Amino acid sequence: MRQLKKRIVKDFFFSLIIIVMAFSACIPLFLILGFIIKNGASSINLDFFIHLPKPVGEQGGGILNAIIGTFIITGIAFLLATPLSILAGIYLSENRKNAFSEILRTSVDILSSIPSIVIGIIAYLWIVKPMKTFSALSGGIALAIIMLPVVIKSTEETFAIIPYGLKEASFALGVPYYRTILKVILPAGLSGVITGTLIAISRIAGETAPLLFTAFGNPFMNLNLTKPMNTIPLVVFNYTTSPYEQWHKIAWAAALVLLIIVLTLNIFSRIISKKWKVKF
Repeated sequence: MRQLKKRIVKDFFFSLIIIVMAFSACIPLFLILGFIIKNGASSINLDFFIHLPKPVGEQGGGILNAIIGTFIITGIAFLLATPLSILAGIYLSENRKNAFSEILRTSVDILSSIPSIVIGIIAYLWIVKPMKTFSALSGGIALAIIMLPVVIKSTEETFAIIPYGLKEASFALGVPYYRTILKVILPAGLSGVITGTLIAISRIAGETAPLLFTAFGNPFMNLNLTKPMNTIPLVVFNYTTSPYEQWHKIAWAAALVLLIIVLTLNIFSRIISKKWKVKF
């Protein structure tokens, strides 16, 4: 009995230590969130979302061009990276042991570890220099490269847990291989694919370094994909490094808007992964 009580006490203290350590790990996140909200909330109003930036010395102004630019460049990255990532993820899940799949899997791991600023420099050499101009297209391609390993890994891991018997049942009914993948396997793992895609989008939405070498930024409204375009991360970077107090306030507000966008995408991805989790 005494030994049992000692074990219960040890178990209680060990559980308490785990809870305290887990909460301690969250403290820096809460401090950062609180600091951004405190400095950014006071500068957010309707004009901030519907007006363009104003010249130095004028009060007010907004980041409408940066908000639209963020969605455009992120949309380009999504359209370029998602189909290729899903196809690569399907290939890796269907061919797990051949030589090419090992090379592809290793390449994906290496790509995921490359710093984003290096990808920006590569996109600059591949796209910006030949085009002789910064552009939204080059920024979208750079972000698409960053998206690739995240979506590929999530797609491969999702399809790996789908039972092989589901595919065999489709083959037994005479369904061709390509239709089995498109009509059976892909819908079965769609929640995992969507979750990985949303996580990848939330990651690239806050990237600044690649866009410094590609999209570059633009103080005006621009919808031309072959011209420089502004984004929220570029606004935060350029305005925080400026000597103007008014721009610092706009930078804090832009950081808060970016934080809300990223947080919303992450929460939405969690909801999808829990509500439509792949179960067999």
